[in-house]
Amino acid sequence: MIKFKTWWSLLMVIALITITACGSGDTASDNGSKDDTPATVGSAEAEAAFAKGKYDPPIEFSSVLMPKKYVQGDTKENNVHDRWMLETLGMKHKDTWYPANDDQYRQKLQLAIASGEKLPDFVSVPTNAVLTNQLIDSGQFIAIDELFDKYASQTLKDHAAAHPELWYPFTKDGKKYNMPIMEYTDNDDTLLWLREDWMEKLNLEAPKTIADLENIMDKFKNENPDGLSPDKVFPLAISLKNNTNTWMGQLDWLFGAYGTIEEQWNKDANGNLEYGSVNPGAKQALAKLAEWMNKGYIHADSALWDEGKSAESWTAGKAGILPGANWVPDWPAPDLLKNVPGSKYKAYPVPAGPDGKIGTKWQNSGVNASIMINKDAKHPEAIFLYYNYLLDNLANPAAGSEYEYGFAKGYDWDIIDGQPTSDKEKIKDFSNEFPFLTGPARIPDLYMKTLVKLANGEKPETPYEKQMAEFRKPENWYAGKVVMSQIDIRKQNYFTGAATPTMVSKWNLLRQSEMETFNKIIYGQLPVDAFDQFVANWKSNGGDQITQEVNEWFKSVSGK
Repeated sequence: MIKFKTWWSLLMVIALITITACGSGDTASDNGSKDDTPATVGSAEAEAAFAKGKYDPPIEFSSVLMPKKYVQGDTKENNVHDRWMLETLGMKHKDTWYPANDDQYRQKLQLAIASGEKLPDFVSVPTNAVLTNQLIDSGQFIAIDELFDKYASQTLKDHAAAHPELWYPFTKDGKKYNMPIMEYTDNDDTLLWLREDWMEKLNLEAPKTIADLENIMDKFKNENPDGLSPDKVFPLAISLKNNTNTWMGQLDWLFGAYGTIEEQWNKDANGNLEYGSVNPGAKQALAKLAEWMNKGYIHADSALWDEGKSAESWTAGKAGILPGANWVPDWPAPDLLKNVPGSKYKAYPVPAGPDGKIGTKWQNSGVNASIMINKDAKHPEAIFLYYNYLLDNLANPAAGSEYEYGFAKGYDWDIIDGQPTSDKEKIKDFSNEFPFLTGPARIPDLYMKTLVKLANGEKPETPYEKQMAEFRKPENWYAGKVVMSQIDIRKQNYFTGAATPTMVSKWNLLRQSEMETFNKIIYGQLPVDAFDQFVANWKSNGGDQITQEVNEWFKSVSGK
């Protein structure tokens, strides 16, 4: 599963590069005026292509393709995907970029923007607000409003209408510049993975409150079913090294139990955005963490652990609770089963705080990345024809269709012993890494709906459902049902724009102060009341100004 993560430190570095390389923000005027209305919208050639479903004669365009695994003699310039694209859609590559990795791609984009070098017709953009704004300001890309209205698939239009916030990172001066690439929603929502064999042996029930969870942690530590001494068990596996509002070993659920989500911008009671780490609820969460650290519920090395390292204490059998997403059964749970014979695990809902508050992060509006369209592209609508085909035919393939079992026979599926199979162990040179321009086509709510259906014991009927039943473990099915049972507790990060002016100069210091203060409170090196001074300093050292700038941005993109 490919994820684009936006870390504040990276944003700051790129923002500084922007200022140095691109001047004062007048990039568009330096490189010529923006042409936001593509001349070919509604052209006869475009109309004919959409009516027929392909370009005839074929067209050429340039794009960006990241490294993939190629088998059976395929290469990046000649492969099963590109042959399919030409035959099915009448499209072929010319002057396409083939960067070696993400870092090289980012550097190549930065240099092209700074030098005014021509960029490809279709540029894929990871979820990175600074980079998106640089590309918009370069003057090389068109607003897509008219193209989207005319050519986008109904699936994409319906999702965008239901989640207007997905446009926020892509909007400037009231115009939309990026075609969203859809991703599965709620795939990273937080739940708690508990050692179910410990729960059963101790005859414990599901934790409904933080107090219930504390009782479970105490039992795990002091009455350990595997016979581990208390000094060998640290029940809650968490990461305190970088972000705590992250994808594994995270703490958003604990802060949510006290009415806030840390390290993101939440809506307050008046509909304004506030930084969750300075909300009074964060102080209560820190007090609880300090208490748990003092009792040995949390390992003292947690401040040195990143997400993967936090999971290792759980898979080693030394922790009983791992905060994570629904896909933990795929990784790292197999390591637990291998390391601890007889172990079992199960997903549980996140518990409520003492006042009944409950919440987790939700930073996925069903968008994983986006595509920008060069103003000089001769066929700007082509990317919509391509993406529409994937959404209509591959995202949820119909029974009996040519994509019922996969994309390409002999690659991600084949006929073995007279039966179609997608089992990679049975297929020689198995590969499902196809260089799709948009990445794999995904309908945002389909994955979770399918997991819930399977968890309810219903028979898989469609090709997609059968694939999920084959490839996803029952623990994964059940976890999806747990996530969807708490669908209303998600708290969205509403700030998805580029770093504001004050962020560029002061955010790194504010984040450093936050991390140092929080960790010192958790480790008992500072009293919990030190939080109050931290908030006062945060506000006076740029936080109030940043909050104002964030809200100004939010009003500009949301119209609120």
